[in-house]
Amino acid sequence: MWFKNMQAYRLPKNWEMDVGQLEERLASFTLQPCNATDAQSLGWVAPRDGGPLVHSVNRQWLIGLGTEKKLLPSSVVKHFANERAKEIAETEGRRVGRKEMRDLREAITLELLPRAFTHRRTTYGWIDPINGWLVIDASARAKAEEFIEHLHKSVDGLPVRLVNVNQSPSAAMTGWLADGDAPAGFTLDQDLELRSAEDAKVRYVKHTLEGEEIPKHIAEGKVVTRVALTWNDKVSFQLDEKMQIKRLAFLDILKEQADEQAENDDERFDIDFTLMTGEVAHLLDDLMQALGGEREDQA
Repeated sequence: MWFKNMQAYRLPKNWEMDVGQLEERLASFTLQPCNATDAQSLGWVAPRDGGPLVHSVNRQWLIGLGTEKKLLPSSVVKHFANERAKEIAETEGRRVGRKEMRDLREAITLELLPRAFTHRRTTYGWIDPINGWLVIDASARAKAEEFIEHLHKSVDGLPVRLVNVNQSPSAAMTGWLADGDAPAGFTLDQDLELRSAEDAKVRYVKHTLEGEEIPKHIAEGKVVTRVALTWNDKVSFQLDEKMQIKRLAFLDILKEQADEQAENDDERFDIDFTLMTGEVAHLLDDLMQALGGEREDQA
């Protein structure tokens, strides 16, 4: 269980809810199959087949939000609606107007949904009740917000919020690149994106960031919006201006530890999860420090 992306949110440290209480609340909002006319269904699923809704290892919790979605491409709906419009034009001798065409597409959608294939996916969230983190494995903020919204629905008064730091990620990253030096514990890798005030973008992919070229861009007024980093020679990732962590990769030394310790799939899953959460908790602490610390009124 290795996350590929991280959207980090804050919970109170030593959050008082226990595993049993969370399990009970999630159980009221489990994933149900789509009805004939439903385009999508959301609900909690067990992270491990046949397991509980809250998978707990060493006081670290893993939960999964399942999504079942009907696969009905808009091009298919458009095709059937156009065919229906042609029939109306031929039989009634009139042209279908814009509003009627919208109504036709809605009607066709309802007709086709019962026959559409369904696709399931799971978005995972890690809850660290000791250190006060909720981390969602999602590359887009919208997916993370969908997860948070359903969690709010399931857990009344959920005390979760966005992380607030003293220095914006963009300002901090721009400073690192201007100085040519990453903060303690981190190294700069070879992917970078800068943006000008006019929204023009400059991207570097697998390109050395040393030399005078990057400081020149910054001197001209461009700011860094994304940079690739490695933390403690263990975890590489890309950090962006919204403090989203993407392309998260746990380097071989960690995965080799899991291989050496695991005797079966269940053990491997738990060891992976334990190693991931332990390292990421330290990574997040160091990242908060690199961004000037969390705001005192929010920490």
